[in-house]
Amino acid sequence: MCRETQAPPSIGDVSSPAIDDYLKAVYTHTEWQDAPITPSVLAARLGIAPSSVTEMVKKLSAQGLVAHEPYRAVRLTPEGERRALAMVRRHRLIETWLVEEFGYSWDEVHEEAEVLEHTVSDRLLEKIDVRLGRPRFDPHGDPIPDTDGQVQREGFVRLADAPPGHTGRVLRVSDRDPALLRRIENAGIAVGHTLRVAPGVVELDGVPTALPEGAGDIIWITA
Repeated sequence: MCRETQAPPSIGDVSSPAIDDYLKAVYTHTEWQDAPITPSVLAARLGIAPSSVTEMVKKLSAQGLVAHEPYRAVRLTPEGERRALAMVRRHRLIETWLVEEFGYSWDEVHEEAEVLEHTVSDRLLEKIDVRLGRPRFDPHGDPIPDTDGQVQREGFVRLADAPPGHTGRVLRVSDRDPALLRRIENAGIAVGHTLRVAPGVVELDGVPTALPEGAGDIIWITA
């Protein structure tokens, strides 16, 4: 008996995980800074050929998920933002779950969450949220949207842009460079610590501390 097989997807078919990955990338790019994201920047961020990104952006625009004009920035529509926030919520809850329940370190969870966010059911995600006490922030300090897509965030400044003498609490450390995350952790810096900007160093809870190279670009503190 011949088993019926499903035809491979046509160029017009786009899987839901692929759509969600694009929308999440657009959202997170502008979450902590104001520079808009262009297709070329999106391609670099996702590690995908620019031509493929251009085709995907056209599909997303046709579906009403992004607004884009040729050679200009890609912006989420209200529906695109709603969907992006739902995926961001999944990713950050899973990262928190892996740290709190399984002992992962903060530099290990991003890639795991990238996979699990597409497979965990809504029911399990809700149970994870309840189990964790409905956390507001993930291990890196990124806010976890609630079920309505609402996000709570304090005023912030990137550490590299903070003037000498500025004092602020560490709000967020980007998770895009696991090796740098480990060096920051080894320097004793974590979300919630107080930093005072001083020439060449920072004062960590009053103690002069040398920053690992590049750390000032991925740490955000209260404004």
